[in-house]
Amino acid sequence: MFSIIIKNFEFDTIIGVLDFERVTPQKVIINCEITYNYEDSYLDYAKVSQIIQNILQTKKFEVLEDSLDYICSYLKNEYTNISSINLEILKPNILKNMIVGAKIIKNY
Repeated sequence: MFSIIIKNFEFDTIIGVLDFERVTPQKVIINCEITYNYEDSYLDYAKVSQIIQNILQTKKFEVLEDSLDYICSYLKNEYTNISSINLEILKPNILKNMIVGAKIIKNY
């Protein structure tokens, strides 16, 4: 088994349930580790990161948990050789003095 790792991937998007979060894009930080079975077909971390960014910027999720679950399902459907996904979305600017977020761990 091999893993690709994406750390500290930052971009702005609409995400959250608070009124101002629905209209003003905020910075998110993505951390991800995807384990997969390498059989002459590698996972391209550039493509995976672009998929994650596109999903978050077009779907405009309210709840982080829904976005995490959707991204995992999409990636597993796209890349059947994935055996596990560890995905974290952090919101560094939403609360003072801390970084908050949510994380999902999926094993297939």
